[in-house]
Amino acid sequence: MSINWYPGHMVKARREIEENIKLVDVALVLLDARAPFSCRNQDLERIARKSKMVFVLNKRDLADPAMTRKYVASLKKQGHLVAAMDSTNGKGGADILALIQEAYQPKAQLMQDKGRRVRASRVMVMGVPNIGKSTFLNCLVGKKMARTGAKPGITRGKQWVRVREDIEFLDTPGLMWPKIDIEEQGLKLALLNIVGEKAYSEYEVSLYLIRMLKEKAPQTLQNKFMINELNLPDEEILAQISRKLGHLLKGGSLDIDKTCTAIIQDFRKGKLGRISLD
Repeated sequence: MSINWYPGHMVKARREIEENIKLVDVALVLLDARAPFSCRNQDLERIARKSKMVFVLNKRDLADPAMTRKYVASLKKQGHLVAAMDSTNGKGGADILALIQEAYQPKAQLMQDKGRRVRASRVMVMGVPNIGKSTFLNCLVGKKMARTGAKPGITRGKQWVRVREDIEFLDTPGLMWPKIDIEEQGLKLALLNIVGEKAYSEYEVSLYLIRMLKEKAPQTLQNKFMINELNLPDEEILAQISRKLGHLLKGGSLDIDKTCTAIIQDFRKGKLGRISLD
């Protein structure tokens, strides 16, 4: 499933990010902890290549903890500054702030050496759409300061926010790359609600979700949906789930579309368990 999803406003967003990156010291790249490698935008990382980068595995409360530890270790091995965070309750926030200080320290030291006052570090928050940037900022600031929503690409405009005396954040719109050629990556991004819903088929994404459940969380299929035979084709398991949920159309036929929407939403909200995809 090749996905082409690059709304017109992203062209403007890219220009804004390219211009504003000149103003910042640290690029804070948010990734979804459930699939951090699949949602790395190499275009964004190229734009930020001259800034110190800190990677944040956001939404860690929805991911498999053991896999999150592996993802963090892998990124550290590549030489990156990285930590995981749950933006709904602030867990991991102190680690992120410490990494920002670490990334900014060389520039701060240079200012000191020149006898200049050390100003607050300027941090750009960046990532793909619906990665949780606004919720992340709201969490660190301790109050609602950025408009949030469930639709990819809702954040608009430039917003500088001082988290504390020594750190200022600049929020940015989510930015995708023009085309996703790898089928499994496209399915993951669709399942994570990173691309717009018109760019993919919920039926295909649901079948992919069932494959992931069979592989990574068979107990969810057995306990939540009472599916005891897991060697059935994915389409048949989806139909069984539809029957179990009572999703019927007039005349008694299965409302598969309703079932697809329901299980995708359940995954996104963590109701199917803490599942990592990468």
